[in-house]
Amino acid sequence: MLRVLRQYFPIRNIIFFLLEGFVIFGCIMFSSIMLTYSNSFWFDVTLILRIILITIICQICLYYNDLYDFNMVSSIPEISIRLLQAMGITSIALAGIYYFFPLVILDQRIYILSIVLLMVFIVFWRIGYIQMLNRGMFNKHIIILGSSSLAMDIYAEIKGVIDCGYTVSAVIPVEENEKIMSDIPEDHILTWGDQNLSEISKTRGISKIVVALKEKRGYFPTKELIQCRTHGIEIIEGSSFYEMLTGKVLVRKINPSWLIFSEGFHKSKTKAVLKRIEDIVLSFLMLVLLSPLLLLVAVLIKLDSKGPVLFAQDRVGKDKKEYMMHKFRSMVTDAEKNTGPVWAGDNDTRITRVGCVIRKYRIDELPQLWEVFIGKMSLVGPRPERKYFTDQLEKQIPYYDQRFNVKPGLTGWAQVCYDYGATVEDAVEKLNYELFYIKNMSFTMDFVIILKTVKTVLFGRGAR
Repeated sequence: MLRVLRQYFPIRNIIFFLLEGFVIFGCIMFSSIMLTYSNSFWFDVTLILRIILITIICQICLYYNDLYDFNMVSSIPEISIRLLQAMGITSIALAGIYYFFPLVILDQRIYILSIVLLMVFIVFWRIGYIQMLNRGMFNKHIIILGSSSLAMDIYAEIKGVIDCGYTVSAVIPVEENEKIMSDIPEDHILTWGDQNLSEISKTRGISKIVVALKEKRGYFPTKELIQCRTHGIEIIEGSSFYEMLTGKVLVRKINPSWLIFSEGFHKSKTKAVLKRIEDIVLSFLMLVLLSPLLLLVAVLIKLDSKGPVLFAQDRVGKDKKEYMMHKFRSMVTDAEKNTGPVWAGDNDTRITRVGCVIRKYRIDELPQLWEVFIGKMSLVGPRPERKYFTDQLEKQIPYYDQRFNVKPGLTGWAQVCYDYGATVEDAVEKLNYELFYIKNMSFTMDFVIILKTVKTVLFGRGAR
């Protein structure tokens, strides 16, 4: 397992990504050999660089077409369709690059033959890999100790994600008369005390034991876990494992002690200054580059419906300080006159024609770049909410007030991992991700979130 941004990723997935890069490179190189009949291709540095460029662009397009999400793409038709889309976008991107930099152009015949070879090789390469994932090959085998709701969540997560890198070998309830949910196969459930935990682990090739007990004050198998630990088996607390597995924390199931003693929440003046510089530079560049789009949207809003171009609304920022946040107006004027403050719903009749488009692609949020530039917001952070809602949510959701320890963001971890939310339960799920971000925030994580935001915006996902 490779740990990145406090999450564990199977090394085989990293190897798969790198090997696929070699496959793409190899197909293009093979096409060059077949069509140029040159013996000096390995020594042609410019050719190698051209192929590397195509490989990088191609893998970026594969990523943005969800071809590295094996839970979403697992059948030949789905892989083929998305692969065709990715190859089309790759061709368009390369055409743009070739227009400005003609020296990097690759022969058209070579490129066409490469596309044909890639379509064949990548489809069968991926089907083989997905079969390997379905069979759990090279998975790490773990034991879940306990039968709490957290234990069941961990089991369900591992069962539902084919490329998580883990296989649950056994679930062992510790307390007497503990009940296990019916969706766990009987052969996965072991009775505590029938066998020695260390012997079970040794027999089943266990590399990790996840402790997710119902009651900390109840019986705790200290001796057995120490024995397993000294035999080289990793012991990890359930909430920490779930955090690393999913990229979120379960605010309704974590103990205050876990939050107090867990890693993360590191803040420093240097980090704050660097993040502010990042906000200023990126927001300024985006305001300049996107100014033609901002002007066009403003004109279309004015032509489409009566009312102002911008819509201002109160939001709660860092340290619970209120400020006015601005968006492009996407609803009719006085949309809440009769209803009062409400979340937007599916097919909301208050949304204008232009509003439907700009909300889908998050264009309505772009005026907030100014709020980022002047320091009221950050480019990345928890999305700001209205005081009317935060007052209610603080009373209903544990740790909700912790999101006010950082500046609100134009985009955030919850926005790229979870769709738009319009209920209290949605707010809980978003806080699960937001608390993970606050706990583990870093420049690397901000960079990942920005890349994921681009993907979310391009495909118009999760908007209302």
